[in-house]
Amino acid sequence: MTPLVLLPGMMCDARLFAPQIAAFSGSRAVHCAPIGAHDTMAALAIEILTNAPPRFALAGLSMGGIVAMEVLRRAPDRVAALALLDTNPKAEPEEIRARRVPQMDKVREGHLAQVMRDEMKPNYLTDGPLRSEILDLCMEMALGLGKEVFLNQSRALANRPDQQDTLRAYSGPALVLCGRDDALCPVARHQLMHDLIAGSTLRLIENAGHLPTLEQPDETNAALATWLERTDG
Repeated sequence: MTPLVLLPGMMCDARLFAPQIAAFSGSRAVHCAPIGAHDTMAALAIEILTNAPPRFALAGLSMGGIVAMEVLRRAPDRVAALALLDTNPKAEPEEIRARRVPQMDKVREGHLAQVMRDEMKPNYLTDGPLRSEILDLCMEMALGLGKEVFLNQSRALANRPDQQDTLRAYSGPALVLCGRDDALCPVARHQLMHDLIAGSTLRLIENAGHLPTLEQPDETNAALATWLERTDG
């Protein structure tokens, strides 16, 4: 079975993929790679490639998807299959980059929890019975990763390259998936990625926002399972 490498979103760790790790680790090697030790997409991608198997299926959510695209750009021959979840292939717009500056200043001053609570977490989820529980987990993950990871990830996101040409060049099994109610990376952005990757599958998860891996794990796992079957076949 093809090994699976998972890349979590900003200020998230392997717990973002807990239902997926539980579902797939019995049949294949599954590794969730951290993406907080460097402040450029290039350095993050190089670290992942250094530690990854020779060839692997690659799935990234949000910032993890952005890093996945840089991994693909640098080593397309090593990516057996690509899954992009709730993410964005475009470079960061100037207005979003400018918004990061006061966020980073607050975090440097010791207010990571406030930034996560007031400015980031409200964008993550749709309304649902697990919303409060998942938001609490998001805060736990963020505080566990800490200030330096937030600053590194913010700089990497602000200066990321546009990856639309990278996606146009990819011809392996590809899944583009997002929560129907994702306000951070909306459906139109995923339609764009689906259009860029020839032969890709577009899957919208109902009753989910930016974190369908936790909001609707069964539906997300089903889509990933079908994608992995294409990879192994």
